[in-house]
Amino acid sequence: MTFGKDTPVGFIGLGVMGAGMAHCLLRQGFALHVYGRRAEATQPFVAAGARAAATPAALGRACRLVVLCLSDDAAVEDVLFGREGLAEGLAADSCVIDTSTIAASSARAFGERLRQRGVQFLDAPISGGQQGAETGTLNTMVGGPADVLEACRPVLSAFCKTITHVGAVGAGQTVKACNQVAVAGALLGVADAIALAKSQGVDPAVMRDVLLNGTARSFVLEKHGQRVIAGDFKPGFRVNLMRKDLRIALKTAKDAGAALAGAPVAEALLDELVRDGRGELDWAVLGLRVQEKRSA
Repeated sequence: MTFGKDTPVGFIGLGVMGAGMAHCLLRQGFALHVYGRRAEATQPFVAAGARAAATPAALGRACRLVVLCLSDDAAVEDVLFGREGLAEGLAADSCVIDTSTIAASSARAFGERLRQRGVQFLDAPISGGQQGAETGTLNTMVGGPADVLEACRPVLSAFCKTITHVGAVGAGQTVKACNQVAVAGALLGVADAIALAKSQGVDPAVMRDVLLNGTARSFVLEKHGQRVIAGDFKPGFRVNLMRKDLRIALKTAKDAGAALAGAPVAEALLDELVRDGRGELDWAVLGLRVQEKRSA
């Protein structure tokens, strides 16, 4: 089993991230088939050479490999197993790569249901943001059989710079949850540093420059710290989605009896932002919310 440029590849989920990934596949010369609930969502891809399918099942009948990039567990389940769902059309020995961020338990359940139909499944959540999706430089952490990953590597390489096999189905989602917990904790620390600098009359931009040359250097300080200082919260990765991801991580930890310290704080602040009507801003606005709490 090998999936290359001579294999029709399906794509479902043409949102902020998925659109960039699908365009990468087209630029790399893959025979791309797309499905969208709204016809206008597929039009730019058809204009660029893709074929549009009327339903997920029709897409499955046309493709041996399908990539998903959807919003949550319910959306993935509906596309896979709902009316005219993808599973109805996929032949045995087909493969689904789910790049969505969902619960590891859901990934395992979906993978088992597909396995019973003879369909392979990889959970391959991504990180790297909208820019990474558009430039083909995303990172993915993949759960599933190693041989299936190798068969799918040419497709994943069209939009991913780094592809890491992390274990069985569900492990990819676990590592993605760890990623979100770590970056949320890092942003809380950066926000605290900015608040402390301001409280002492120190220019936070100067403080950030100094820290970037020392042991506090990080991607979060470099990218999101600048956003917080400049007040630039154009998305990016939205508050709503980061809150969803952290809730997945917190539930996963709770079910396993693990205690997390920073993630509950970040989730509560993100929830406040959503309730304040700021859920569509970039999640770096969490740093601003920390400052608002300090001055309240």
